[in-house]
Amino acid sequence: MEAFSFSEEQNMLREMVKDFTNNEIKPIASKIDENEKIPEDLIKKLGELGVMGVSFPEEYGGGGFGELGYCICQEEIARGCMSTATFIGAHQSIGSNAIYIGGTEAQRKKYLEPLATGEKIAAFCLTEAQAGSDSFNVKTKAEKNGDHWIINGEKLWITNGGIADTVSVFTRSEKGITAFIVETGWDGFSAGPPEKKMGIKGSMTNPITFDNVKVPEENLLGREGRGFLLAMKTLDAGRLGLGAACLGASKELLELSANYSKQRKQFDQNISNFQAVQFMLAEMAVMIYNMESIVYRTAVDYDLGKSISQQSAIVKYYCSESLDKIADFAVQVHGGMGYSKELPIERFYRDSRINKIFEGTNEIQKSIIAHDVIKRNGIWKI
Repeated sequence: MEAFSFSEEQNMLREMVKDFTNNEIKPIASKIDENEKIPEDLIKKLGELGVMGVSFPEEYGGGGFGELGYCICQEEIARGCMSTATFIGAHQSIGSNAIYIGGTEAQRKKYLEPLATGEKIAAFCLTEAQAGSDSFNVKTKAEKNGDHWIINGEKLWITNGGIADTVSVFTRSEKGITAFIVETGWDGFSAGPPEKKMGIKGSMTNPITFDNVKVPEENLLGREGRGFLLAMKTLDAGRLGLGAACLGASKELLELSANYSKQRKQFDQNISNFQAVQFMLAEMAVMIYNMESIVYRTAVDYDLGKSISQQSAIVKYYCSESLDKIADFAVQVHGGMGYSKELPIERFYRDSRINKIFEGTNEIQKSIIAHDVIKRNGIWKI
């Protein structure tokens, strides 16, 4: 494997997003959590910054930085607020990306451009009551009626569902799972009240109802019956972006914990002198090193057009499991203050848990990884 380093443009992108996070996101992160809403002016600023479509080609209004650039942005934004990173992930990495991956040139021009610039917001409608881990079991129906389709059904746990302008929705038609681009202003589309969640509270999550929603033929996304493959390809990128966000949150927690350990005194000395604390910081650092390595290695492969189904499953599984452990260590290092809302540690702790569930549970990720290992007879290709 060749040595990897970020380009000057990628480093500039990181510094730009890092400054934005420090100045615009971190100061209001606790309010986002308390108010359970990302302010509209922050969303507008994210669009102006170019973050909302940083991965897409410039011809579609994007930044042209690919998945690698997107991961850089998610890492830095998650250091400030996991809710904001989740909002961007649902908008760009899966909601908009499904249109980029499966859409026609006309669909990309019509829908992707305003999404990439942040003028409009996207969501990804796949999950249902009986179609979570069993995502092939969707019941939402799409029936052909002349020159259009009629969609009926309900979706659950849709991130950005209550604020999206455009959704990529996966239905069941005569030929199998079929995807469509739906505008949320169309008759019959409605979003229910946002879910009350333990973490990532600022990220709006809603049930969605399709009640005889009339969708024109030109909004068929990809080919009829090929929607499941599109959903899985889209989720490959989504899981990679999730790993980048976990990496960013983990780095922030390590920095906060190391600094606190050098300030907090017990038994007339800084707790950073205690081996028990040192070992926790060491374990955090080891996991972060591994996370960073697999996130960016996989992002490079994705941008080269390689299949990353197994790699993205590894990234999602390892990074979410690691963040969960790192958040727990951070609370322990901070002691009682780690359990208090006075510091951001408890917010990161609550926000971390969902990463082992959404974008495919970690049990599903292990199944994906295992099936690939068996298929290859355990041979790993670099």
